[in-house]
Amino acid sequence: MTDRSNSNDQAFFKLSRLNYFYIIELSYMDKKAQYLSTAHSINCNGRFINTSSPLVMGILNITPDSFFDGGKYNDHKFVLKRINGMLEEGADIIDIGAYSSRPGALDITEKEEQERLFSVLELIRNQFPEIILSVDTFRSGIAKGVVETFQVDIINDISAGEMDDKMFSTIAKLNVPYVMMHMKGTPQNMQQNVRYKNDVVFEVIDYLAEKKKRLDLLGVHDVIIDPGFGFGKSLDHNYELLNRLYEFRLLGLPILVGISRKSMIYKLLNSSPQEALNGTTALHMLALEKGANILRVHDVKEAKECIGLYEKLKSLH
Repeated sequence: MTDRSNSNDQAFFKLSRLNYFYIIELSYMDKKAQYLSTAHSINCNGRFINTSSPLVMGILNITPDSFFDGGKYNDHKFVLKRINGMLEEGADIIDIGAYSSRPGALDITEKEEQERLFSVLELIRNQFPEIILSVDTFRSGIAKGVVETFQVDIINDISAGEMDDKMFSTIAKLNVPYVMMHMKGTPQNMQQNVRYKNDVVFEVIDYLAEKKKRLDLLGVHDVIIDPGFGFGKSLDHNYELLNRLYEFRLLGLPILVGISRKSMIYKLLNSSPQEALNGTTALHMLALEKGANILRVHDVKEAKECIGLYEKLKSLH
């Protein structure tokens, strides 16, 4: 990456795997980011969600060891209450995860993941048949099962196909929107080596660009990108990625940001996940300013309010 102290207004860098040059106008990018549109209509089983206005993806963890709400929603009564609450607060998408991806999380088998998911998905589809459902999984077998059995609308893969080499071809066959996230390593070891050879933003963009190219060749175009905050990154890496989030617009895909109550907030503030709502909201506003299209959150009401304030400010430009 060009030295950021250089007086030139433009920096040129090459995404080697795509074999073309992107131009980033560093001096003016904050003002011009709005013109690099990542607005898309995402086809969810014949229903379209438009990312021209920011969306909220509400989190439902059905794991016993999630960093914030682990074990809280294992009871079906509480699952329904949680879903209903998020919908009333304005969630556009509900993302369900049965495999904990917190740093150092225990691995579980595909059978265990499926058992956790299927009973909950059956319950949710019966009670809330019209909602847009996303499932957080890196396993192609799980992706196939939840889409074919419960008409899940979106697959959210923390490994961008790295942990299951059949995932990309499976997504192509299922013809569902796909969230691909950058992660260095696995949840079990991702924080053991957080070094990057070059600029972290460049490396993550380069990685996602290569994945985009592979998906394009398979005919998969409803793709959402996630820089992977907290997944194989240091505290400084996370803030560099957030501060330069607008650069991800160069890929021309909707950007999902998942920073809700994460350690990049509570460790910096010497607090805890339970005390990290204010910090989360502050960084959500910055993420929106930098080009986020989807906020993946634990606290739907606060995220919707943040978006409402952002949209008002944006309308004055």
